[in-house]
Amino acid sequence: MNWLNELYTINKRQSKKEIERSLVNAIFRIYDRFPRIGLRERIGQQEMSLDIADAYIHGHNAMIEAGVGIGKSFGYLIPSLLMNQMSQKPVIIATSSIQLSEQIHKDLRVIGSRLGFTTVRSVVGKGMGQYACRSRAAEWIRPDDPNSSLSALAQRILDFEIDERADIKAGISDAEWSNVSVNDCKFERCHHKNSCLFYDMRAKLNAKAHEIDFIIVNQDLLIRDLMKKKEGTKSIISEQPALIVIDEAHNLEAKVRDARTLEFTYQGICRILDTTVQLLMKQSGDRSLFSQTKLIKRCAQRIFQQINSDLLHHAKQDSDRIKVSEIKGIPLNQVSNDLKDLSLRLSILTSRHEREIDDAFEAINGLITLIHVLAETEDNYLLWASSPQGVATISICPKDISQFLRYALFNGKVPVILTSATLCQGGDTLEEQYSYLTQSLGYKGDFMDRKSSPFDYTNHTMMYISSKVPYYHHDQRENYLEAAYKEMVQLCNLTQGRTIVLFSAKEDMKYIHKKLISRTSEYTWAVHVQKEGSSQDGVIAEFRKSKGVLLSTGVFWEGVNIEGPDLSQVIIFRLPFPVPSDPIYEYKASVTKNPFMEVFVPDMLLRLRQGTGRLIRSETDLGILSILDSRLSTAATKTYREQVLETLPFKEVTEDFSVLEKFVQQKGIRRMV
Repeated sequence: MNWLNELYTINKRQSKKEIERSLVNAIFRIYDRFPRIGLRERIGQQEMSLDIADAYIHGHNAMIEAGVGIGKSFGYLIPSLLMNQMSQKPVIIATSSIQLSEQIHKDLRVIGSRLGFTTVRSVVGKGMGQYACRSRAAEWIRPDDPNSSLSALAQRILDFEIDERADIKAGISDAEWSNVSVNDCKFERCHHKNSCLFYDMRAKLNAKAHEIDFIIVNQDLLIRDLMKKKEGTKSIISEQPALIVIDEAHNLEAKVRDARTLEFTYQGICRILDTTVQLLMKQSGDRSLFSQTKLIKRCAQRIFQQINSDLLHHAKQDSDRIKVSEIKGIPLNQVSNDLKDLSLRLSILTSRHEREIDDAFEAINGLITLIHVLAETEDNYLLWASSPQGVATISICPKDISQFLRYALFNGKVPVILTSATLCQGGDTLEEQYSYLTQSLGYKGDFMDRKSSPFDYTNHTMMYISSKVPYYHHDQRENYLEAAYKEMVQLCNLTQGRTIVLFSAKEDMKYIHKKLISRTSEYTWAVHVQKEGSSQDGVIAEFRKSKGVLLSTGVFWEGVNIEGPDLSQVIIFRLPFPVPSDPIYEYKASVTKNPFMEVFVPDMLLRLRQGTGRLIRSETDLGILSILDSRLSTAATKTYREQVLETLPFKEVTEDFSVLEKFVQQKGIRRMV
């Protein structure tokens, strides 16, 4: 394509004005060609591409809210393809989920081929936990019991039937998959490396700039790479990209916290110590290391005895984050000194196994930080306990992540684009609308005009707010759930199923599911419930086939895309306010003047906007949004009601069920049977 060659030539001449003019002209030409290549230009998409081009040319960061339906992936892929062609440097795209990463990869193939980019070299990078490890699988083969589920799974991995978790179509529990997923990879020393998708993926991620064009990763992987670069250790992702695009950027704060959170279990600490001793013994032969680590293990065991007691008394479910009570009677100073000695020994260790030494050194230093936090000699970290998969876990995380992002990401070295359908709150100016995420992330850069959704929410949708359900109080939880159940069944009967119910608490979802399956005479639609694990494709397919009701939480609040009449209603069971006692939100609240309006309401609105965005996914979609939380009703007179109504795109709002019924009938939402 002549204009691509022109861009490359101009880049060699180093003329910023010429680059800018050619880049902008190329974007206009591409959108002019849309009808000829079977694509339709959408409102806001071209403006988004031009905004990104401007940020790239001037080396600025940009924050862009791109409403549902404008086609934001094409909006950033088009200028990214041009920038990659001009600079011969890769473009990094970071997403919040594996499913979105794979969808963007497909979109890249589609738009690239239609525009004539025939040699786009790309890789999708996922966390190691998504890949099967043949080395670990071999350890679970049981010739004497080949029918055991774990042995059968391991055999399928060794037979090359399974390379990734997604290859298991029926799904698999986190606990079972953790036995055979990649963990503490041996990299070059593993004799399975030539047939390992994880090893191949990591090699491509770290390819030289001219050897790869697009690197599509989840946000977790990008953040871990930024951390390694900040610490001066071996990076994961190729150096010096042309551009970084962070999609679904409303999740970035949580992803940064997750990536910078260190988690410790008793078994995990023992593994760290055993690995360290093995590495040091190979060179020094110092047997005093055994007694040294034995003391640390004994202290760790006593710490976790207390953690288990705390969880037993204060945790209502495995995912709850609870405070850790004061650690008493354990020589934490001695433990810290012994760990520092191990760290020093590792730092001067020379070996062929450099990667293993680096990993052990990092793990030991993490343990030192944990001990300092427990001893209250380090106050820049948050501390909590939880029991994911039923295993007692202590977690620590830096209090302030904004400083890290300002230094590692928004430093002006590479233009960074933050985009999502839900970045803004209410406000008169762009700065006010983007302010919550700006402050949370430490963002420095430009704010771009919001690209509104092209969908006709005024005529195609109605929002129903229930005033019948009592306020939720934990000590009267059952009264709330009984009333919400009745309202939910009535609403699902109105649309004859075709409803996704979004819960903010798993225990609420389990209660309602149990009640539904015990009262099948009250409805005619099929009931589906979210399955454990990262992939939900199976349950979504079942829901679409039956046109029933799907009970869900977590990942279903975002990323689910069901167009057409298979989905005609989204029910928000309860407003998704964060838990006030969660250590992260407790800290965020402690550094603001008005915690409720500056932290809890903005956070709730971001998640609410994501959930309600599941309803309308195309220009012809019709549907109703129902909220079973009477705190939003007129009678409740809550200060945030107007903010919610202003932020959501739904213009027709009612608390009268008969008005909702009339709307459903007029629009033909109720299907014929």
